[in-house]
Amino acid sequence: MDGQQSQGRSTTTGHDARGPWGRLRAVPGVQTLTGYRRDWLAKDVVAGIALTTLLVPQGMAYAELAGLPPITGLYTTILCLLGYAVCGPSRILVLGPDSSLGPMIAATVLPLIASDGDPKRAVALASMLGLMVAGIMILASVARLGFIADLISKPTMIGYMNGLALTILVGQLPKLLGFKVDADNLLGECAELVRKLADGATVPAAAAVGVSGLVLILLLERLLPKVPAVLVMVALAIAAASLLDLDEHGVGLVGPLPEGFPPFTLPHVRADDMVPLLAGALGIAVVSLADTISNSSAFAARTGQEVRGNQEMAGVGAANLAAGLFQGFPVSASGSRTAVAERAGAKTQLTGVIGACLIVLMLVLVPGLFRNLPQPALAAVVIAASLSLADIPGAVRLWRQRRTEFLLCVAAFVGVALLGVLPGIAIAVGLSVLNVFRRAWWPYDTVLGRVPGLEGYHDIRSYPGADRLPGLVIYRFDAPLFFANAKSFRDEVRRLAGADPRPRWIVVAAEPMTDVDTTAADVLHELDTALSVRHVRLVFAELKDPVRQKIERYGLTRTIDPDRFFPTVEAAVTDFSRSTGAQWSVGPDTRPLDRR
Repeated sequence: MDGQQSQGRSTTTGHDARGPWGRLRAVPGVQTLTGYRRDWLAKDVVAGIALTTLLVPQGMAYAELAGLPPITGLYTTILCLLGYAVCGPSRILVLGPDSSLGPMIAATVLPLIASDGDPKRAVALASMLGLMVAGIMILASVARLGFIADLISKPTMIGYMNGLALTILVGQLPKLLGFKVDADNLLGECAELVRKLADGATVPAAAAVGVSGLVLILLLERLLPKVPAVLVMVALAIAAASLLDLDEHGVGLVGPLPEGFPPFTLPHVRADDMVPLLAGALGIAVVSLADTISNSSAFAARTGQEVRGNQEMAGVGAANLAAGLFQGFPVSASGSRTAVAERAGAKTQLTGVIGACLIVLMLVLVPGLFRNLPQPALAAVVIAASLSLADIPGAVRLWRQRRTEFLLCVAAFVGVALLGVLPGIAIAVGLSVLNVFRRAWWPYDTVLGRVPGLEGYHDIRSYPGADRLPGLVIYRFDAPLFFANAKSFRDEVRRLAGADPRPRWIVVAAEPMTDVDTTAADVLHELDTALSVRHVRLVFAELKDPVRQKIERYGLTRTIDPDRFFPTVEAAVTDFSRSTGAQWSVGPDTRPLDRR
């Protein structure tokens, strides 16, 4: 009876979980709300107020970095915070306009409006870009493609970010100094910048505001990290512009912002714009996902949370969807803003909701608050952010530790710097994938021997004096055996079989072989036939059961006798010694050639 009752309760619970209320409770925002504790409220409110001091100036600055009106940065900030608060799994992760996405948005949108330069069209294109990124993220979440975040390796990401930092720095220096440049690439911008400087185009008042603002941010962040450096600099810049009439001295100001909450808008774009927008959205989605996963992992480790990559994609998708429907643009996670929220004591996503509500109140009640904010001050905010993107010590560490990965880093850097941001991200992803393929194509392989005093069999590169059994070669190939590396495996085994004196057995220590495809199976069949003619026996040890089953399915065991498969290397060696009477000795150097 008790068992039946228990089963009934379990069935009811499962039914409820599948019903409307069960599905609603699965939404992360609802989970947070139902489990919210009263003592968190004060901390979330304080953290939300502190966070707002950073959200407003950075949102405006990153909108200009993306080639859009400053107000769109505030619209984007409001909606993405609300969208992620409902659907995002991380309790304190803060999303918003990001310095790493700004150049990618500009690289996608600006070429499409080059002929007319209409800011309304730019906003519509950026909003459609946000909706496309949302669609990509949500579809990827449904398909459980969270592993896509791993497509960019750390070395290529370092190179990409260093190139991005340089691109942002060069692009913002003219605004910092009070003039504009007209160029299509980094080299052109550098040449134009030098020419304008030589011609005396610098506006002294603008340069004074921009350079002093940048220095102030960097000093405060270094000496007083708890002080909101960006807010302090922005407040001082607004005060200086108001008291000194900087606009009359050639300093550009932000000007009045539109009043009120951002309107719901379905962006209207031309059909021929969709393909370039989709290409940009794919690149932005990869970078945004990588940013979000890395940041959520870092902060989850501190709070004991578990990162759920597929749910993070859904959360980022919801944030982009909300922003795109209200004249916003694509967003990503922000490590700096999340750190501010964490230091201020944030407990849940209510912190972001408080920040969004405060920005709305500012737009409704005091829309002229940032009217006198100098443009060079916004450039200083962006440049300070770009400097934080760069990781020069990381590149130096790669040079010292692994030159091949340093070359990948340099290639990604050059791709961004010379070809542009979108080609740069394509190069970064492509190089990461190619590097994985390269390692599988030319994996590490070696001959093993017995080392006195150590159990098992060991790499003779590490132990050149290792004992070897005459007539026996133990060969290890550290990768799955598939079409790209099967011939490399065959050639190395042939070389070992041709040594003088010729071995009688070649034992493949096959534990690292996690797969054998049909092409590799055909190569093994041909190899075994060729070795048999030379009276050399090909033997496998420690082959995993799933791989062994594939070999049997391919029919390979009809030509390679089942008695040539051993559970351990030791079992193969024992069988060889028993059948041949061979004794251990220090053998000739049969190390395989190092192809790396």
